[in-house]
Amino acid sequence: MTDDVLVVHGGTPLEGRIRVRGAKNLVSKAMVAALLGDSPSRLFDVPKIRDVEVVRGLLGLHGVKVTDGVEDGELVFDPSNVESASTDQINVHAGSSRIPILFCGPLLHRLGHAFIPDLGGCHIGPRPIDFHLQALREFGATVDKTPEGLHLSAPNGLHGTKFALPYPSVGATEQVLLTAVMAEGVTELRNAAVEPEIIDLICILQKMGAIIKVHTDRVIEIQGVKKLHGYTHRPIPDRIEAASWAAAALATRGHVEVLGAQQADMMTFLNIFRSVGGEYEVTDARPPKLGDPGQEGGIRFWHPGGELNAVALETDVHPGFMTDWQQPLVVALTQARGLSIVHETVYEQRLGYTEALNSMGANIQVYRDCLGGTPCRFGRRNFKHSAVIAGPSKLHAADLVIPDLRAGFSHLIAALAAEGTSRVYGVDLINRGYEDFEAKLANLGAHVERP
Repeated sequence: MTDDVLVVHGGTPLEGRIRVRGAKNLVSKAMVAALLGDSPSRLFDVPKIRDVEVVRGLLGLHGVKVTDGVEDGELVFDPSNVESASTDQINVHAGSSRIPILFCGPLLHRLGHAFIPDLGGCHIGPRPIDFHLQALREFGATVDKTPEGLHLSAPNGLHGTKFALPYPSVGATEQVLLTAVMAEGVTELRNAAVEPEIIDLICILQKMGAIIKVHTDRVIEIQGVKKLHGYTHRPIPDRIEAASWAAAALATRGHVEVLGAQQADMMTFLNIFRSVGGEYEVTDARPPKLGDPGQEGGIRFWHPGGELNAVALETDVHPGFMTDWQQPLVVALTQARGLSIVHETVYEQRLGYTEALNSMGANIQVYRDCLGGTPCRFGRRNFKHSAVIAGPSKLHAADLVIPDLRAGFSHLIAALAAEGTSRVYGVDLINRGYEDFEAKLANLGAHVERP
């Protein structure tokens, strides 16, 4: 792990401008959707992150030709020669990503069978795939579990169904969408996730020829079609990365402009950011004119000086406060005066990163009780999923080991905000979701280096 370490000289406010590209939680799903088309698809603003590399590799194994387009960040997918991949080849990717489970529906439509390896992803809770498998069986798929993974087939084809999710799972909603669009008949999905990335995926599928209606009360209706064609799409920007840089600006008492960030998808975060005491300004895009190159719009985030305010927040499915937003923001909350309360209702093991913050001088207590009124999946269960943060705390440097993607960026923010020099181990994990983050840190004036 000696090569996978970043030395961070903290105590310097982040100042400057960076840009976010397409949302990690949409781009990889859009790449899978290209499997369903009978003609090439074109996707723009694709970030250079590890999850994209994993999906690109899996698509290549299944005969999809993936090439770089003319524009930086453009990928072209040609699915005209979709084929089976060997179990050994697919297993090379086992444990590296959770995206392979979403290949099930498209591969069943294209080939009549699919193999899915053991799934990886961040260790923030079991995140079982039971919802996925139950939905696939409802469509008519047969699922055989083996030691190396899942073998699926659809001997009688896939057929529309009525299905209600026990919880509005993003992954299971994506599974249903990618399977239902070419299943025979009509599918009705109740208690669906309606995150902006889900709506953008629906836009992509609609461009391909799908018929999808989004009703009120988390109901999505999909009318199956016999064929789909390719798409051309520019995805929504990554609202998680944008919020992470906003939290970094607040924690380091800095000023960061995030080009590409969109207000509409970040409203819940922006409200909390302002309640804590941060300031922001939405900057509109300026089109190029003669003698003026123009400028992309975004959001400027900064610490206005003075003390930050303690807040109480609860994570929830959209339109609630996103679970991926809480970890970076908690670092800033260690600098707020008073007691802040964070109730995590989405993942049961997402507060483990606070131990590292405490080792740096933070004062965070975690509890098994539900410290909030939002319906919680973990009430009366043995999970420490609520946190009380007492501040402000002076953070000092420490050696940190990154446990997962979002916690990793939080550890990085803490090292940037702390006095002294920290060593952050496992930073390559951050590349799963944050494109070129070291160069962005350099652009913002951070003092970081590889040893």
